[in-house]
Amino acid sequence: MSVNKLGKFAVIGLSAAWIAGCSSTSTDTDTAGTAVEDASTAVEQAADAVDTDQSYGADQGDALSSVIVDDQSEADDQNSMSMLEGVQTVFYFDFDKSVIRTDAREALAKHAQYLIANPEARIVLEGHADERGTREYNMALGERRAKAVSRYLTIQGVAASQIETVSFGEEVPVAFAHDMASWQQNRRVEVRYEK
Repeated sequence: MSVNKLGKFAVIGLSAAWIAGCSSTSTDTDTAGTAVEDASTAVEQAADAVDTDQSYGADQGDALSSVIVDDQSEADDQNSMSMLEGVQTVFYFDFDKSVIRTDAREALAKHAQYLIANPEARIVLEGHADERGTREYNMALGERRAKAVSRYLTIQGVAASQIETVSFGEEVPVAFAHDMASWQQNRRVEVRYEK
């Protein structure tokens, strides 16, 4: 449940408590009972207006006691993540380049579709380079590669606030040999989804 929804419930609850507290000082029991019933009804109506896909529990006197569950959002997350099954999450680059290859564009478009459909989802783009070049140069190259993927996703319509970029340069290789095949595997950007 978002903080915004919790805040609304807190305001509604405090308003109902205040109305009930004010009405209990009255000497006429009929008006006090009516004020409490009106406050209870107002809380229920406000809760219905705030969020209609939540379940509510009733305590003694039919007062709102708690939000029970939102089972559907968890099922939706699992269903929407299935649209990324089998989609490439590692994108490779040519030597000393930060240009996205044409073979990566279809997979990146699927990541963009997922991120647009799920605005609460966040990704980290981790840029890497092979061991050739200075450490500082490779850090900058990894950053340029991550930023290139980020730009591609934002052009597709993904909000920039959903994307974080980081560069590891040559520090986190996946292949340790000193040959062309290993260097190719290390020139990459990895897409990681945050939970």
